[in-house]
Parts: sequence; structure tokens; C-alpha cells
Amino acid sequence: MDRDAVWNAIQQERAALADLLETLTPEEWEHPTLCPGWAVRDVAAHVISSPQVGVADLIVILWRGRGNFDRSMYLDARSRGRQPVEAIVADYRRLEGSRRHPVTTSIREPLVDVLVHTQDIALPLGRRHPMPPEAARTAAERVWSTSFPFRARRRLRGLSLVATDVDWRVGRGPEVRGPMEALLLLLTGRTAALGRLEGPGTSRLASGAPQGAPPPAPGRAGHP
Repeated sequence: MDRDAVWNAIQQERAALADLLETLTPEEWEHPTLCPGWAVRDVAAHVISSPQVGVADLIVILWRGRGNFDRSMYLDARSRGRQPVEAIVADYRRLEGSRRHPVTTSIREPLVDVLVHTQDIALPLGRRHPMPPEAARTAAERVWSTSFPFRARRRLRGLSLVATDVDWRVGRGPEVRGPMEALLLLLTGRTAALGRLEGPGTSRLASGAPQGAPPPAPGRAGHP
């Protein structure tokens, strides 16, 4: 996907997430997500923080987390999540088309953010929002090509990952096959879509054999 296509996908997915958020009950806003320790309101506020964080804001966020990236993101999300839910949704409507993103990140980080975190919210609530396969592939390429923060190549070494709905294959070893959406969740450390994957490599996923990284720190799973 070229630059405009990436931003268009981000806008569409932010708008779709806003549509979902507008349907939630007060109880659902407080519901746990796939990110341990993060409620729906925290994850939702975190996703739309991307176009709101400038250099000075980032310095303050990291200072509050004492330089620990995972803790910094967690504390910032909890702070933003304390806003009224109407304000969080209003931020989506106001900023869904924004092309701003935090310094040190590429334009693909907001794409990873909105695709993965939408599932973090939707799946525990029993909602369904399919990822666009091409956008998911672009996000997966970014996650696979960078070591931070997911360490996907390390965690999944010794396996071949093969998408069944788009042309995408990485790694070496026994195959793990499935839709691009399920593979992106796997790459970002989520286990919720393991049942949608197949192939000889899935037995190693179930046993935890390819997981070469240590367990995530508190708040880690919530930040792509």
C-alpha cells in the first residue's frame, strides 16, 4: 500500500471503531480487553491519542513512566481513558482523518494500532469487525520487519507464516496458515485467533515452543 492508501485505511478503521464505540453500554466501556489490565475505554483512548501526541507530550509521558516504555503507554492510556466516553468518541470524529503521528514512528504504526486494538476491544465483547486483508498485510510487514515492541521474528522463529487470503509468507519451518487478520494478531502477541490457524506449526504455538521472548511486562500487551 502506498502512503495515501495507508492513511485512507487508518481513517476508515478509526471511523469504524468510532461506530462500534457509539453502540457500547456503560458496562461495556469498562469491560476488560485482550490487553491485560486495560479496559475498553483505555484502549479506545489510546488508539486516538496517536495524532494528539507531540514531542513535548511524549517526553512527559516517558517521564511519568520513568523511562519504561510499556509502563509509560499504560499510564497514559489509563489517564486518557478517564475522560467521559462522549469525549473519546468525539476525538475519533474530529481526528479520524488526521495524518499526524508521534515522532520516531512511521505511518504504519497508527495502522497497526487501530487494526489490532479494534480486535482487542471487539473480540472480548463478542463483536465482529473483519480487518481489511491488504491493510492487515501492510501492518504485518511492519511488525515482522521491526524488533520493537513485539519481537515477532524472535518469538516465532522456526515457523513459516502463510496467509490464505492475500499473498504473504515469512519465516522458515513448519507452516502456520490462516487469514491475514489472525496472523497479525499472532504477530502482535495475541492468542485469541489461534483457533483460526492451521498447519503443522500450530502444535508448536499451542505448546509455546516458538515463544522465545520473556513474558510481557504489565501493560505491554496493550501497546503495539
